[in-house]
Amino acid sequence: MARNDILLCMKKTTIPDTKTVILGLQDEIRRSHDARYDHRLHAILLVAQGLSNHEVAQLLGDSPRTVAYWAKRFIEEGLAGLVEAERPGRPSRLSEEQVEKIDLALRRSPLEFGLTSNLWDGKTLSAFIMHQWGVDLCVRQCQRLFRQLGFRLRKPRPKIARADPELQQRVKKTPENGP
Repeated sequence: MARNDILLCMKKTTIPDTKTVILGLQDEIRRSHDARYDHRLHAILLVAQGLSNHEVAQLLGDSPRTVAYWAKRFIEEGLAGLVEAERPGRPSRLSEEQVEKIDLALRRSPLEFGLTSNLWDGKTLSAFIMHQWGVDLCVRQCQRLFRQLGFRLRKPRPKIARADPELQQRVKKTPENGP
C-alpha cells in the first residue's frame, strides 16, 4: 500500500469539547513568552506556505490584522521581528523584594499576618499589601500577581446550612484523616 493510501485510510482524530480546549490552548500560548514566539513562527510558516492572512488568522484564532503585522515585522526584521519586545506601561508599584516577600507570604496562612480570611484571594492579598507597604493594588491586579507567581486561586467548598456533619462525613469520598 502506498503512503498516500495509508494516510487516506487513517481515522480522523477528534478532540471532545473543542471550544473549551481551543480557549484553554490559546490561554496557554498567551501565558508564555516562548509559546507566543512559537505561535508567531507558525503563523509566518503558514503565510510562507501560501495561506492568506485571513486564513491563518482563522486557523490560529488571531485577527487578520495581527497576522499581517507579524508578517510585516518578519519581512523587515527577520526572526528578530517576531520576538516580543518590552511593553511600555506603568512601572510596577511593588519592588522585586516586595514581590519575593509576597511569594513567601502566599505559602503561609493569611491568619498568620492578622488577616481574617483562611485562604488567599484577591481581596485578602490587596489588604495584605496595603497593610505591609501602604500600596493600594486593586483586586484584579492582585489576581494577576497570583498567576505571575505561579499560584492558582481555589474556591473553598461551601458549607450547607443546617447540614448534619456526621452524615456528610459518612458519604464523603475521601476521609478527613486519610485512607
